Amino acid sequence: MKKFITLSLLTFTLITNLNANEAQNEEEEPTRFESLSKLTKVLGTVEKYYVDEIQLNEIVNKALKGLMQELDAHSSFLDKKSSKEMSIQTKGEFGGLGITVGMRDKALTVISPIDGTPAYDAGIESSDIILKIDDKATLNMTLDEAVSLMRGKPGTDIVLTVVREGESKPLPIKITRDIIKIQSVFAKKIENEDLLYLRVSSFDSKVVSGMTDAINQADYAKGIILDLRNNPGGLLSQAIGAVDIFVDEGVIVSQKGRDVNDEEKFDATVTGTLTNLPVVVLVNGGSASASEIVSGALQDHKRAVVVGEKTFGKGSVQAVLPISDDRSENIKLTIAKYYLPSGRTIQATGVTPDIIAHDGEVAKADDNAFQIKEADLKKHLEGELEKIGDKPEANEEKADDKTIVTVEKIEEDNQLNTGINILKSLIIMSK
Repeated sequence: MKKFITLSLLTFTLITNLNANEAQNEEEEPTRFESLSKLTKVLGTVEKYYVDEIQLNEIVNKALKGLMQELDAHSSFLDKKSSKEMSIQTKGEFGGLGITVGMRDKALTVISPIDGTPAYDAGIESSDIILKIDDKATLNMTLDEAVSLMRGKPGTDIVLTVVREGESKPLPIKITRDIIKIQSVFAKKIENEDLLYLRVSSFDSKVVSGMTDAINQADYAKGIILDLRNNPGGLLSQAIGAVDIFVDEGVIVSQKGRDVNDEEKFDATVTGTLTNLPVVVLVNGGSASASEIVSGALQDHKRAVVVGEKTFGKGSVQAVLPISDDRSENIKLTIAKYYLPSGRTIQATGVTPDIIAHDGEVAKADDNAFQIKEADLKKHLEGELEKIGDKPEANEEKADDKTIVTVEKIEEDNQLNTGINILKSLIIMSK
């Protein structure tokens, strides 16, 4: 009996060791040759047996599109047509909608419409989910495919069907394409206040010079409102320059790739610093990428108070890399992530404001309510008697809305109103 038990244990041990070796062999990574051989076999099999005849080059292009789409929402394969369209877009003038989109939870989501563009005028809003582009559903559509469909000849119409929070059913929104020319910097004086309002709609090549001119010309300003709401981002160099206007030393932003030791840092300089005035930055869910770098860096340096709602959370770096000798085909590949001065990343997390303020009108008391103290009663009633038979007052000339942020506009914008009140407090504290 003891001999039988010993043999059984030996057999069990041998089987266990054999299974363990097989599992270990299965877990071993295939060599580069084996992996490439598998890919070649799949391509060849599709070419030979797929129900419809399809050329090998088309199969490879589809494989590349699928590969890049599986990596992340911002990486993509740019065939000859897509590469040409990207080249047109980077020239800064093209037929389109003026809308910036991104992928959020695999849904095509509006980051923001750009001020003064067809999408903005048609009523497209930040965080709208685009369900259909004309009659084509956006499910499983890549970013580049969506952008390609939305871009087109100026004067032509397109219908975006969007899902919007608070709406019971999808909304079809008709937009007429136009040549997109973006004015990136708007400067205004806030009515009845010594405050400069700076609106930056996107970070194109003229942002730093535009901000510099506006600040130099506003010799009255005791504080600055920097409005980055619905700003989808743009050039990293301009974001760095914008922060440098307010910060004289320290890291503005860094980027890290696969090798964590291979870190590139961008520092503030004394020569780039323009002002030490108190600053309030306005952000919302449409603030992304470069605008998140600016707001986050100013927040980390304690140089500004950030007011509004949590930002979009796009903190990755893409590079366009050629894969053909003539550069007619390229891949757009995520190669790094941005990190703020404190070391935090904004990718998928965004920037959380110091003061949360929601969009909408400013809450105010009912002006028609009869609220009056007893001591004021006689004087009040005398004033009411004098109104009887009065002629209507002529409308006072309103301030030029192109150079002034009016009281009426402020009352319609709770986030701006909150920012102004905080900025006035900062000015008092700085004295």
